[in-house]
Amino acid sequence: MNAITTHAPQWIGTGLMGLMLAGSVQADSHGMAKDIVDTAAAAGQFETLVAAVQAADLVDTLKGEGPFTVFAPTDDAFAALPDGTVDDLLKPENQQTLQAILTYHVVPGTVMAEDAMAADSATTVQGQDLTITTMDGQLMVDDATVIQTDIEASNGVIHVIDSVLMPE
Repeated sequence: MNAITTHAPQWIGTGLMGLMLAGSVQADSHGMAKDIVDTAAAAGQFETLVAAVQAADLVDTLKGEGPFTVFAPTDDAFAALPDGTVDDLLKPENQQTLQAILTYHVVPGTVMAEDAMAADSATTVQGQDLTITTMDGQLMVDDATVIQTDIEASNGVIHVIDSVLMPE
């Protein structure tokens, strides 16, 4: 009896999570694709990026009509920054710097991997150009390697990168 009382909340929580996930899968199958922010949040590897987008007050923009192409650094990419960098960037007094960094990861329009591989640069929402190269069949954006391509969202596309891009 003690095992039931102890584990019941976990079972209920797991059951509710399953229902929520089933609902989101069903919603997606009916043409209700998630926007870039919701897609990134659901992926589980962009918690730092999503927190940064929230701190930079860019959620509404990236949930907007778009389309946008986002070169999205993983949590590991943010973790590779020097100690304290992310914490400093998330402070309210550094919001403009954070906005500049994040908008440097966004290109207006939908740029699929095949199109990116044919390009040598792309102008970001921040205003500077990203350098795009292909090395040994691998797509590179500035010094970051694209590790997953063409994650489609209702308002654009996400390409996963292995490091955080820094504007000049």
